Amino acid sequence: MKGVVSVFPNRNNDMLTTRSWDFINFPESIKRNTVESNIIVAVIDSGIWPESISFQNSRFSFLWRPPNKWKGSCSSGLTNFTCNNKIIGARYYKKNGHFSTEDDQSPRDTIGHGTYMASIIAGNIDKSASFFGLGTGTARGGVPSSLIAAYKVCWSSGCDDADIIAAFADAITDGVDIISISMGDENPISYFTNSLSIGSFKAMRNGILTIVPTGNKGPKPSSLVNVFPWVLSVGASTIDRNFINNIQMGSGMVVKGVSINMFDSSNYYPMVYGSDVPNKIMNVSMNVSRTCQRNSLDTTLVKDKIVICDEYNIGTEALSVGAAGMVIRARERKDDSEAFVLPTTYVIGNQINRMSDYYMRLRALNMTPTAVIFKTTEGLDASSPYIGSFSSRGPNLLTPEILKPDLCAPGVHILAAWTPLNSPTKEQIDKRRSPYNILSGTSMASSHVAAAAAYVKSFNPSWSPAAIKSALITTASKMSETTTPDAEFAYGAGQINIASAISPGLVYDAEIDDYVRFLCGQGYTNEQLYLLTSEHTSCTTYGSTISSNLNMPSFSIPVSRSTRFNVTMTRKITNVGTESFTYEAVISSPPSVQIRVVPNKLLFYKVGTTVQFTMIVEGILTRENMVSASLSWIGPQNTVRSPIVVFVREQP
Repeated sequence: MKGVVSVFPNRNNDMLTTRSWDFINFPESIKRNTVESNIIVAVIDSGIWPESISFQNSRFSFLWRPPNKWKGSCSSGLTNFTCNNKIIGARYYKKNGHFSTEDDQSPRDTIGHGTYMASIIAGNIDKSASFFGLGTGTARGGVPSSLIAAYKVCWSSGCDDADIIAAFADAITDGVDIISISMGDENPISYFTNSLSIGSFKAMRNGILTIVPTGNKGPKPSSLVNVFPWVLSVGASTIDRNFINNIQMGSGMVVKGVSINMFDSSNYYPMVYGSDVPNKIMNVSMNVSRTCQRNSLDTTLVKDKIVICDEYNIGTEALSVGAAGMVIRARERKDDSEAFVLPTTYVIGNQINRMSDYYMRLRALNMTPTAVIFKTTEGLDASSPYIGSFSSRGPNLLTPEILKPDLCAPGVHILAAWTPLNSPTKEQIDKRRSPYNILSGTSMASSHVAAAAAYVKSFNPSWSPAAIKSALITTASKMSETTTPDAEFAYGAGQINIASAISPGLVYDAEIDDYVRFLCGQGYTNEQLYLLTSEHTSCTTYGSTISSNLNMPSFSIPVSRSTRFNVTMTRKITNVGTESFTYEAVISSPPSVQIRVVPNKLLFYKVGTTVQFTMIVEGILTRENMVSASLSWIGPQNTVRSPIVVFVREQP
């Protein structure tokens, strides 16, 4: 029918789930603008827990009123949900009308993810936060005086496209300034068959920047989600805090492991190997029981023992059969510790060999190996920041000429608020409850950047979404290729540097016309563009832009191996700094790539002046799969740095 942009299944999207602010040099005492208290951040997620300390009233209720731009509402639903002077709006969506017994038909968060995200962005200051005593200190959002509007689209069944699109529409109408949505479709195939793409495009058209995670499928190449050029896509980096928990053998030998284990135990327990205790009643093989899958272990042989498992699992099976603890023997390094449902440690490499030697030696002597799993302690990770192994990697399969992620932010071992209606592991068998949780993921990273975007907007309220995005990208701190070999395909422009982003000097701006020309260049029809832009848009009128010429603050150049290339790209850059300045181009590139910029000096006579330049990249890649370079515009007060990636395009 006329009026249909595209038809696609109502897919289910996955949620991609305090030291971090201080680690990125964004202290509690940072310079702030009073406008921050009028910035409204929309959190499209699993709802929010309004009673959390992070969201308690912080203003005199009888004097305070929401900003005039706010047109939203607070839906109480079927339970007692009340907004306040921090959470000024809340809605919930379930278009299919199917609720489970686990669902609360209100904006109230029963999962924890939405509460967690919102507290990272704009949570109040709590000086006594911890996860059962771990990570003790001050928890705070990046913009603690800003306002939150919660849009609940995620339930026990997941997050449906229809609900996501409806939430975007309401957030735009309600008058929010920034949108944070921490989920994604793992198989992006088109800009017009993705709810986040469609919703964020409409938000951009209305002057609202959307911040999204890049996904948790790393380190697999080309595993990114949310690669749309009009959003800010974020990878997850580490902070200088790690969590260690060791296991001590009965011999006194200590084996090093990682996990977030706050179960208090000083008792030694016998150890058993999963393959030795299969559930014979269910005819489970030793090869299956060694992985500790559901219903695979023998209760009588595992009860009150520490079970050794050969595959990662959260511990549900071990706890259900009465195990005292669990050790996971892993093949892969794990840079993000997490909580399990029972005392657990995760060991790799030589530590596995040491533990196994002890276990096998005692078994050979017909003796019982024993061990105790200690509580987790905090340690220093001096090699940070680097990108978490789970953080999805580029290149961007949908449009290889668009570099994603845009940048990265802390997303490993982040302490933030949690709902009391769910356990820290999100498993029903886990009966613990905590007002805070420690999690890792690109969702946590994107929430940091949502706060950063709100902070930048508080100083520059008239800036477009593209200008805010450019400011954050071009001021990001370059990261090390040694600790993150995937380089820009993992961290984009680098680690976020919020304080510098409020005065970047120059920005690569883009308006809806630029994105329309980009979409025309991608081959979309006038009818599709009309429904997306709500204007009589014609590619004949607007023309088209090749992907490499979209006015992004980064450059991604796919080439063929062992074939000489010569690529010319154009950009426009706008002065948002001092009245009159000259900037000079400085190129950093490896020998296999030659880069020229014309002109190599830009003169800006006044604020708002826009100048165009051309960049020519040529060379040949024979052995390298990718090379990193950069273009920096150097002025008297600012350095405006853009990452450049040249890589060998995979042949279909």
